Parts: sequence; structure tokens; C-alpha cells
Amino acid sequence: MSHAPTPRTAEVRRRTNETDVEVRLALDGTGQRQIATGLPFLDHMLANLALHAGFDLTLRANGDLEVDDHHTVEDTALALGEAFDRALGERRGIARFGAAHVPLDEALTRAVVDLSGRPFAAVALAFGRERLGTCATENLSHFFRSFATAARLTLHLRVLEGENDHHKAESAFKAIAVALRAAVCRTSSAGPGVAIPSSKGVL
Repeated sequence: MSHAPTPRTAEVRRRTNETDVEVRLALDGTGQRQIATGLPFLDHMLANLALHAGFDLTLRANGDLEVDDHHTVEDTALALGEAFDRALGERRGIARFGAAHVPLDEALTRAVVDLSGRPFAAVALAFGRERLGTCATENLSHFFRSFATAARLTLHLRVLEGENDHHKAESAFKAIAVALRAAVCRTSSAGPGVAIPSSKGVL
């Protein structure tokens, strides 16, 4: 008798003196999203991530934007990464690895992920501008590093080609989305008897 797979969902609230972030995440979704961070460009990027990963994402962030965007971007990434980690559970019966090359017009980004349980991020986005909308481009790069840390995954993300910084950023978010979609794919039911995809027996 077969059983339906356990839903891979999580809810996280991260509150500090600088930000208040709430995340609801379903890995096995259809790309539905409701996102409000106070940073329209970041909202746009997160919407692309959810859509192309096939995740259902509800995310609300209130941060000290009167200071700048750093705390909001960082804590949004940390809360989303924690939700991703929780939703994966023991990481049984998953593909574990994912890779993608995603173009947006003249821009091309490569993303490679390993849901290894070991946080690491090598990020090279080659931005030329200081800001995109109200987001500092350095904080967009920091977003991916913070997400990888909280999600406990290895990430290699590099813009290979591009002139337009909006295109570079969007292709990067889409590339990690497609790579994550492949990595979280179930290879079998993720029940307790299913092997964890590691010679160590743990991720």
C-alpha cells in the first residue's frame, strides 16, 4: 500500500532589533508567491526564484530601510534559507545535486548546488552598478551567501556573460531556482527507510 509523500513545508519567523521576517515555504508547489519586503527589486527577484523553482512562497519582511537595505536583504535570505533547510528535513530520497545555465538576453548565469549540509558559497555576479532599484548590488551577492549558509548547502553561482545588471541579477535568481528545483527532486519516497544520498549516511 503506497502512501502520499510527506509534505515538505516550513514556516519561519526571524525577529531582531533590525528586522521582522516571516516565511512560509512549500517545496512541492506550483510557483505561487506573495512577497513584500519593502524592496521592490528584491520582491521581483524572489518572485522569479519561487516561480522557476516551483516553490510556493509567502514572505513578508519589515526592516530598518531608513538605515539602508542591508539588514532586510540579509535577514530575508537567512529566514528563507532556514525555511528551506527545515522543509527538506533529513534530506532523504532527494537528487541532492542540481545545476543550471540560464540566459536572459545577453546575460548568462551558471548555478550549481549540492544539498550537502555544508554551507559554502562562491558567488561572482560581476555587477557594474552600485544599485538596482533600492537594492545595493553588493547586498544581492550577499543574499546568496546568506541563503546558502542558512540552507546548509553548497552553492557556486557565476555570471558568465552580460552587460545589463538587471539581466545579470535576474538570470542569477532564475539559475539558482532551476538548480534548486533539480536538487530537491524526489528520487523515491522520503520515508524513514529511504537512504540519504551520502556515503556518510547524513546530510
